[in-house]
Amino acid sequence: MTGNGDKQAQAKTVRLGAPADTSFRGRDILSVKQFSRTDLERIFLVARNMRTAVETVGSIDLLKGRLLTAAFYEPSTRTSSSFQAAMKRLGGEVIALSGMAYSSVAKGETLEDTMRTLEAYSDVLVLRHPEKGSAARAARVTRCPVINAGDGPGEHPTQALLDMFTIEQELGRFDGIRVAMVGDLRYGRTVHSLSRLLTHFDVTLDLVSPELLRMPAHIVQELRDAGMTVNETADLESVLPHADVLYCTRVQKERFEDPSDYAKVKGAYIFDPDVMGRAKADAVLMHPFPRVDEITPAVDSDPRAAYFRQIEYGLYVRMALLAMVLGQA
Repeated sequence: MTGNGDKQAQAKTVRLGAPADTSFRGRDILSVKQFSRTDLERIFLVARNMRTAVETVGSIDLLKGRLLTAAFYEPSTRTSSSFQAAMKRLGGEVIALSGMAYSSVAKGETLEDTMRTLEAYSDVLVLRHPEKGSAARAARVTRCPVINAGDGPGEHPTQALLDMFTIEQELGRFDGIRVAMVGDLRYGRTVHSLSRLLTHFDVTLDLVSPELLRMPAHIVQELRDAGMTVNETADLESVLPHADVLYCTRVQKERFEDPSDYAKVKGAYIFDPDVMGRAKADAVLMHPFPRVDEITPAVDSDPRAAYFRQIEYGLYVRMALLAMVLGQA
């Protein structure tokens, strides 16, 4: 059995494993476009140390006395609980606000006024909001760091970072890999953000979707302008034997104005044991969740199914970001 003294010593060792880099102190985390390859490598270094800390001692007191306010204007399970767990694993405290649309907002309070109010209590703000650009609006009027936890059809940068960290942890590399993004590439903000981060590395990208759900043309052009090899197809079978990463997304019924359009693409791609039997033996299957029917439960026991590990990796990435923007890592 490990005594408290031993645990404290282990925690100190873990903490010193990644000397503080003050370049992140006070930074808002708003968009994947703000990160360089060097930034990504730094975040993943700290995330690896956070994983070691959690696995070794459970929690550390890097952010003891600090307070995070999580303001969620939209429902969230994974992102909200992940940020709360991350802050508490670091020894900090959390004010968790859900159902924000029914608070003072219902009385006509602006986002800016709400954020200024919450800043008075907080060292860091985490915001999920249905309007694109809302996190940037909040950052403009607050002094403490703001972390974008999803701004409607805009971005979800911490999801993209945890997706990248998942690839690193599962494959051990980025350069030279082939990534297939499958499903709703038109509306899926996770694939938009992840594809942009992948441009920092030597990655070949296969975009697999029905015609109705193709990746927006301006994003495809942006990726190609950055030097990435991008292939578009509707044929999953053609990419299965070559993909190192299979990134599956659900078809988002709520995005369709015409139910008949949804009916045309629902179930276009379903990962079951038969499909996985034609994938690479060492492929990694990922999903940002929630899933509907695009991955059957029978695949969950496949060692290549990384989506529940992906959720766990998100804890370490968000721990890293919180510690870094508060100047403690």
